Amino acid sequence: MEWSLLAGVPEDDVRLLLSVARRRTFGKGEVVFHRNDPADSLHLVVRGRFGARVLTPLGDSVLVDVLGPGQSFGELALLLPDARRSATVEALEAGESRSIFRDDFAVLQREHPVVKDVLLRLLAEQLRRSTDRVVEAHYVDAETRVRRRLVELASTYEDGVVPLTQEDVAAMAGTSRATVNRVLREEVRLGAVALARGRTTVLDPDGLERRCRRHA
Repeated sequence: MEWSLLAGVPEDDVRLLLSVARRRTFGKGEVVFHRNDPADSLHLVVRGRFGARVLTPLGDSVLVDVLGPGQSFGELALLLPDARRSATVEALEAGESRSIFRDDFAVLQREHPVVKDVLLRLLAEQLRRSTDRVVEAHYVDAETRVRRRLVELASTYEDGVVPLTQEDVAAMAGTSRATVNRVLREEVRLGAVALARGRTTVLDPDGLERRCRRHA
């Protein structure tokens, strides 16, 4: 398994990190951890997709991110001894990860300080994603945010079939279901997506991406 976000990191350093990783498997709907649980491990996704959910002030659970093979979650657990999980993560389908526990990482780092560079790469990617979302929320219109999430999801689901509800896509884009429905209907008209109950098939991700750039 190759992690694209570690491209450029020396292979020996990545192998060192994986030497202390533990294989974990999850069934569809299984919770990896809950929000506010003690954070003790980083997960590298090998297969399957995992959804990160948070509670709104009204108490609703909303999807904020989907992570697939080659991505990771829980990076801060390796740095902060008293860290708590900031979201609930569950398996959206049967999945597998390589779990690296903080205590194991600390021992490895003492023997091989270079592995910290691998962690810094993972943290930098997480920071970039978070920063991009903050900038989007302030400066990008809702319709473009919906299209961007669809492009991202199409790359996460290799066949382009995104098995998420319009409510989930709306939560990820930070907008309303009505806005998502309006964008999807327009993209159906343009031949970029096809709709079915509980899922969206992205047929033309390049076209979607062009319209993202045009309206951004």
